[in-house]
Amino acid sequence: MSPDGQQQTFSGVAGQDGCNNEAELLALGKALDLARESGAHRVLVRGDSDFVVRHVSGLDRTNITRLQELILRTRCLMRGFAECRVLWIPRHRNRDADRLSRAALGLPEKPSLHPGLLRRRR
Repeated sequence: MSPDGQQQTFSGVAGQDGCNNEAELLALGKALDLARESGAHRVLVRGDSDFVVRHVSGLDRTNITRLQELILRTRCLMRGFAECRVLWIPRHRNRDADRLSRAALGLPEKPSLHPGLLRRRR
């Protein structure tokens, strides 16, 4: 979402194989590509993947080569901005991302478990 409230969304199938961490890294890479293409200089990413946040921030490491390559690519993309921060948020506070990932899998949107709670927090 841009500072003026414009929002761009994307949902797509990444491939036939891979793990959820790979899909999350690919999604972050796509988001960073879209932000760069739209002219963004400063980016704040809020994501519900603890794995991605810890690994692209350098707080954790993996021995899986395929993930290492994606992490390095993502870090390179992040360096292309004047400022780029990645923050972890709980999945229940990231409904847009959940909706888009479910759409990429051909699944319907998840119904809210506690609609009254969500309404009161707004």
